[in-house]
Amino acid sequence: MENQTWIGDVLLLEGLKVTPQSSIPVFIILLAVYIFIMVSNIGLTVLISVERSLHQPMYLLSCNLNINDVFGATAILPRLISDIFTESAERYITYMGCVLQAYFFHLHIGTYLSVLMIMAFDRYVAICNPMHYSDIMTNKMVLKLSVFAWGVIILLVGILIGLTARLSRCRSTITNPFCDNASLFKLSCENVAINNIYGLGYTVVLLGSSLGSTLLTYLKIAMVCITSNNRALNSRALQTCSTHLTVYLIMMISGFSFVALHRFPELSEQRKMASIVIMLVPPAFNTVVYGLQIKQIRHKILALFNHN
Repeated sequence: MENQTWIGDVLLLEGLKVTPQSSIPVFIILLAVYIFIMVSNIGLTVLISVERSLHQPMYLLSCNLNINDVFGATAILPRLISDIFTESAERYITYMGCVLQAYFFHLHIGTYLSVLMIMAFDRYVAICNPMHYSDIMTNKMVLKLSVFAWGVIILLVGILIGLTARLSRCRSTITNPFCDNASLFKLSCENVAINNIYGLGYTVVLLGSSLGSTLLTYLKIAMVCITSNNRALNSRALQTCSTHLTVYLIMMISGFSFVALHRFPELSEQRKMASIVIMLVPPAFNTVVYGLQIKQIRHKILALFNHN
């Protein structure tokens, strides 16, 4: 099998390895987290959409994260949850279904980082150039930044997955809870040097630009806060920037763990756990952080519950 071309269109997806005794608790936990991700992200997006007082660039940009979380969770979690009660030898997925799942997984991760970059830019303008904030961060600018954040990643991930989809296959088992690019090109016995080079380049550019721009932005914000005697400005900077940084660090730690563990085959179980964490923790914590830490959103949520 290792030296032959696999021509079948059906793959075996390893999924989660759970014992019969733990299958029900794992199912309940994953289903509860999925429902929370969907309800909280959709609810927060609707709240920001209908409340005119929340039609501010920071909140409108954060809607990109909510929408991305909904798409990302829907692409991965329903299939992962449904496979819990399926025998591991019967967890089949079509090749095209696997390619689509891998595409939406990498689109989810890449868009997360690109949106957090433009949100860092928004915080920079708001704190370092407050007098011209409304002139710079217009609705048109918010739309342009959002289209840029999505458009660049849609293109880059399309190339990433396209390079993998062209490969012939000599294996038929995805040794991961769900499909991703690395798991797909590991099915091939061809030379995957191009895939490795582009994949490494894509990762370095995405993580490098994300880390670099965010670090530079917050260094400039810190300098403004240090040299300013305006307590109101410093307090507002601490509140809004800590929210953004919390979400950013959660995503970066989860992402780094997943990428790093793919380089060590002997740590396959740890890699599988990291892949689950990256699909559960950032989408769930995103709404918690923004919903509870930002005063305006917290007050609107409390007012909604008190009204009912």
